[in-house]
Amino acid sequence: MPLRNVAIMSRAQTIFLYTDELERFRYPESNPLNTSRAGKTRAIVRSLGLLPGQDVSELAFEPAGRNVLERFHTRRYLDALQAAAGGRRDAEGFQMGLGTPDCPVFPDMYRYPALAAGGTVAGAELLATGAARIAFNPSGGYHHAGPETAAGFCYINDVVLGCMRLVDAGMRVLFLDIDVHHGDGVQAAFYDRRDVMTISLHESGKHLFPGTGFEHEIGEGDGKGYSVNVPLPVGTYDEAYVRAFRQVAIPLARAYQPDVVVLEAGMDGLAGDPLAHLRLTNNAHADVAELILGLDRPLLVTGGGGYHVENTVRGWALVWSVLCGRGTDSDALLGLGGVMMESTEWLGGLRDRALVIHADERAAVDSELARTVETLKRTVFPIHGL
Repeated sequence: MPLRNVAIMSRAQTIFLYTDELERFRYPESNPLNTSRAGKTRAIVRSLGLLPGQDVSELAFEPAGRNVLERFHTRRYLDALQAAAGGRRDAEGFQMGLGTPDCPVFPDMYRYPALAAGGTVAGAELLATGAARIAFNPSGGYHHAGPETAAGFCYINDVVLGCMRLVDAGMRVLFLDIDVHHGDGVQAAFYDRRDVMTISLHESGKHLFPGTGFEHEIGEGDGKGYSVNVPLPVGTYDEAYVRAFRQVAIPLARAYQPDVVVLEAGMDGLAGDPLAHLRLTNNAHADVAELILGLDRPLLVTGGGGYHVENTVRGWALVWSVLCGRGTDSDALLGLGGVMMESTEWLGGLRDRALVIHADERAAVDSELARTVETLKRTVFPIHGL
């Protein structure tokens, strides 16, 4: 089991998953993914008194071993991934997505994703065994990787592996993905199954990688109705986003009655992210986290996208404050003793300031989202008795 110091965590209910080993690994400078985000998030929440605390603890973890990784990824792919990391590249590896601009070849390309996956699987283990109620792995969330395909900065799909561990424990899993990119790898893994329901809110594939995640993608066979997609128009803003989440995700979650919820809390939907086109503030992510806590289920949270590092880190710190029950704590949100964060030009603390959304922008977003919601109510809701 990829956990350390489990015994001293036995009373903790909310766990922040982190290991100093994460600091050893980096993607190439030319790649938008910055692996320092988890460590920076940890530093902020510790400075604000949000870690450790009553029933709140930190837990280190080990890399996922081959026996764990091969629950989803093929042996052939993992061999190619290790070989490429060691400098041995071939045409077969390139066909698997290794060596593309999104998934470059570099020395840490196996060790880092295996470690990140170890964190997510460790969180699943904590929930499956009842050792924690909430677990957060900000270093996880690589939802694009396939069984033998790297894509979208993702080499190992820790989310699928975490969901599989929970299913192995006999749990019914709801996966909610609020990353700005469609979680195509997770959807594909469970597309014909109903023991994992996937619900993804993401910028429309008409405009953004990976070009999937449309309303008609609802699963097949036994899984028909258990894959749900809410493609979002360019410019989607907080109120519209949270409204769509309330109208689609919450009713389906209640109808599905999961034993456990897995949330990918990507922050690349935030306004100003260089790879996307939404107008969200992190207040929307905090609102979604509150709604998910209202489902009263064990919760595994991962990181995900987020390519404006300071905004991403502040967003994850805010989500952590919500998970700890301090999402409205003014001391935590503004900085203890009036000390403001140094990593951002916005001195208001963890919460973003509201953005001005003009009436014509609201109207365009609202009309497109309303059509999407009605489509899902017509095609998916009846499958679940709604």
